[in-house]
Amino acid sequence: MYEDKELQEYRDLLKTPDHFEEGFNWKTILGAIFIGFLMMPGSMYLQLVIGTGIGPAARWVTIILFAEIAKRSYTELKQQEIFLLYYMAGAALSSPFQGLLWNQYLVQSDAARMLGVAEFIPTWIAPAQESGSLIARTFFHRDWLIPILFLVGSQIIQRVDQFGLGYALYRITSDVEKLPFPMAPVAALGTMALAESTEDKQKSWKWRVFSIGAMIGLAFGAIYVLLPTVSGLIFTQPIRLIPIPWVDLTRHTEGVLPAVATGIQLDLGLLFVGMVLPFWAVIGGVAGLLITVVANPILYHQGILNRWHQGMGTVDTVFANNFDFYLSFGIGLGLAIAFVGIWHVMRSFGNNKSGQRGSFKDLFRPPPGRGDFNFWISIGIYVSSTLAYVALCVWLVPNFPWIFFLAYGFVYTPVISYITARMEGIAGQFVSLPLVREASFIAGAKFFGYQGIEIWYAPIPIHNYGEATVSFRQIELTGTSIRGIIKAEIVVFPVVMVASLLFSQFIWRLAPIPSSSYPYAQELWHLQALNMLLMQTSTLEGNSLFFQALKGSYVLSGLGFAIVIYALLTLLGLPVLLIYGVVRGLGQTTPHGLILEVIGALLGRFFFLKRYGTMWRQYAPVLLAGFSCGMGLTGMFAMGFTLILKSLGHLAY
Repeated sequence: MYEDKELQEYRDLLKTPDHFEEGFNWKTILGAIFIGFLMMPGSMYLQLVIGTGIGPAARWVTIILFAEIAKRSYTELKQQEIFLLYYMAGAALSSPFQGLLWNQYLVQSDAARMLGVAEFIPTWIAPAQESGSLIARTFFHRDWLIPILFLVGSQIIQRVDQFGLGYALYRITSDVEKLPFPMAPVAALGTMALAESTEDKQKSWKWRVFSIGAMIGLAFGAIYVLLPTVSGLIFTQPIRLIPIPWVDLTRHTEGVLPAVATGIQLDLGLLFVGMVLPFWAVIGGVAGLLITVVANPILYHQGILNRWHQGMGTVDTVFANNFDFYLSFGIGLGLAIAFVGIWHVMRSFGNNKSGQRGSFKDLFRPPPGRGDFNFWISIGIYVSSTLAYVALCVWLVPNFPWIFFLAYGFVYTPVISYITARMEGIAGQFVSLPLVREASFIAGAKFFGYQGIEIWYAPIPIHNYGEATVSFRQIELTGTSIRGIIKAEIVVFPVVMVASLLFSQFIWRLAPIPSSSYPYAQELWHLQALNMLLMQTSTLEGNSLFFQALKGSYVLSGLGFAIVIYALLTLLGLPVLLIYGVVRGLGQTTPHGLILEVIGALLGRFFFLKRYGTMWRQYAPVLLAGFSCGMGLTGMFAMGFTLILKSLGHLAY
């Protein structure tokens, strides 16, 4: 894995700086307010309409606006200030109260009634379905007091928790083991493009590439987002030149490809994503998808995919296939990937050449100026936050065995987090063991007599902090002090909570969620609820639908198939990322977005890479950042237009 050529190209994009600054000042405070109260509503709206928010776009728009203000004030934004704005935008756009919008749907959903679990959903995540607050569509009701307090408390613990074990693992893998983190430079390049623009280097290639992407995003967003939104406000039906979320061809191909979900998602952003993702990971995804296209008709004729029937669309086809086969098969695939990752981690210990690794003393001698705090403080944060999660779970679900909570937090979490941290540091890949959480819940029900579904909603301390190591590496690559990040978190939290509550309330009052006003939610939320609640029936009394869907032979077949594929690819000397892509394609999720992704990957590999050489690796992420910015601007305009017109419709005159 150390010698993979494609990974080497990514890890060489940026070098570690030797100078660090906090970047925290009044500009970043204003940026947090701007993002929370101007960007967040647009992101929430787009998430419900097209399924993707404006996270990247909000970051770039904020940076550009503040950069222009700085120029006119005869000053400039430093690279660290820009990254802090970028970081805060990401934190501010993760709207916590958007989860309550999902919860209110869940307690009223057809899926909950169909599976017979509506009465068991706990009232500390959403009021019961007969609550007047659900009819009035308002969070400002006494029935929502407990869910809101529960959400705020969980968010406080989560914000502190990110500086615990994740930071400790970053110090171990980066400072001691000197792992390269090949995918971290990709995310850091976009902010550096904006940094050059603030220094008035308009001839910089980064600024030119960003601007090209932004213009493409504006043009496409006008057709994909703005036109349907504005026309829906003026006419009885919106004009959609490009279907959202996809063109569903399943009913047209069912005669030739029975039990295969077919279609295409025409979101141009997927094309740019395909250019940025590692090429072999995308190709592997398509290979996995082609395997399912061949396998599903065979499985159908063999009577394995027996719940599928003609006339089903994409959503129903995917759910039926998951129930019959892919839920169990996917568990086997996930286990295989986890085992492969663990094996690579074990093998990598012997591959570190002498002189490459640091020593244990480096944990207590971090690079000067980086803003590190004591290693043992991070361990203390991890222990304290985990104990807080355990106490909360014991209080909310007192009849579930508390020993499980301790095992989650102090046995499983540190082991899987370290394995993932090393895999991220070596190959940029995330490792997870599938259904560990779910299997433990079922064991608690089977062997300890637990019955109910409250445990599924409790904040149990199963976390994978390995992914956080990449974020800390990105912070380091941009020369930003960690102390600036801590200050930013303190400022952004109250802004996020207040803005998220206000705008969630406002969007909910405009129209029921889901409804025709929010097409993505209307199309996909039912499938997501079915999959989620099907699993939760496993801890209820009686013959659970989950146990009907879970078949040990299919789990073993998925495990064996993935290991054989991996061994075959290794013998052929193919790139390591290919196996992860194949398993991704075999996962039987909605496959329609892979088509544009692979087109983007092919264009990047065989056209742009040949034309621009290795510089294309740096161009691609900046181009994607610009496109996201352009799409986000149109989304924000559409959101503003909608909010103004619908608000006027509620006025007395």
